[in-house]
Amino acid sequence: MRVPEGAAQDRLVGASVEARSIARTTEGGSGTRATLPVERHGLRHLEAGRQRAGYCSVAWVGSCAMSGNEAEPRMFTNRFADAVGPSGRAPDRDRCRCTDPSVKTRPARVAFHAERQDTARDGWRHLLTLIEEAAADGRTVFKPFVELSAEERRQIVTLPPTIATLTKVRHLVLYGTNLVRIPPEIGAMASLEVFEPYTSHRLHWYPYELTRCTRLRDSTVSTRVLYTSFNNRPPFPSLRPVTTATEADFTRLDPGVWGADRVDACSVCAEPVDHELHQAWISLRVATDVLPLLVNACSAACLAAVPRGPSGHVRTPHHGGPDLAQPPVRGA
Repeated sequence: MRVPEGAAQDRLVGASVEARSIARTTEGGSGTRATLPVERHGLRHLEAGRQRAGYCSVAWVGSCAMSGNEAEPRMFTNRFADAVGPSGRAPDRDRCRCTDPSVKTRPARVAFHAERQDTARDGWRHLLTLIEEAAADGRTVFKPFVELSAEERRQIVTLPPTIATLTKVRHLVLYGTNLVRIPPEIGAMASLEVFEPYTSHRLHWYPYELTRCTRLRDSTVSTRVLYTSFNNRPPFPSLRPVTTATEADFTRLDPGVWGADRVDACSVCAEPVDHELHQAWISLRVATDVLPLLVNACSAACLAAVPRGPSGHVRTPHHGGPDLAQPPVRGA
């Protein structure tokens, strides 16, 4: 639903027992409002997708939205209002059905997104420059996709390994991106405290190296698109338990099979992976959320050192696939 362009903020308006709505109101324009109805009972997480200019935003609404007087709404701040870049004529990201809530529309067997990053594109070169600048000036908040055009954002399917140089960044915002994977070098971001890849709907998993960010305490992730989703329990991609160096060149991998185009170091001990690659999934709590983490281990011993996951998830390392026995869907 579109409204005139301009600086905007989200407000909760006109609530009653029967209906509530979120309105996005433009400032400096005609004041036109676009409203989106919300269910009347309890809390509901309303995700309206992109927060581009003219689109309704994400907010928590429901009974908590009201003060003691039911007739008086409370205002909610859109904390991602400055986390998006300019809109364009073409879409800034692609769509997928890998974790679709409906078993009728999502594939019974899922695989990694196979896209390779085109490092010759303008978006990639622009992102490299932004990372170089952020590393040089020691900034603590990094929102790179705000600086990219819509066309450039769509060109980015992974982050450069140079994110390892962002050792001063405490807050990383990857809102509404076209990313399909995060490189293991994110584990070198030693100061990272807040991680927000929210509404990056093609990010279904994360690297185990994220657990090396020991200061990480807060995350905002679209959990409904994760392989660990409580609500629909999508299948995990199948992994090959062991791959030897004679079977594959670990520096030239197919990301549609292994989830990356190369594996250099062990996710657990950080030693080189040069003889065998042991891959497994593990679900662990990282900051605020339980995330599906891909482990690339150099040996069975390193894989055995991976900690157990929380209850409500498969608690030990596994190799995914459609036959994996997962806990029941929440509410089933």
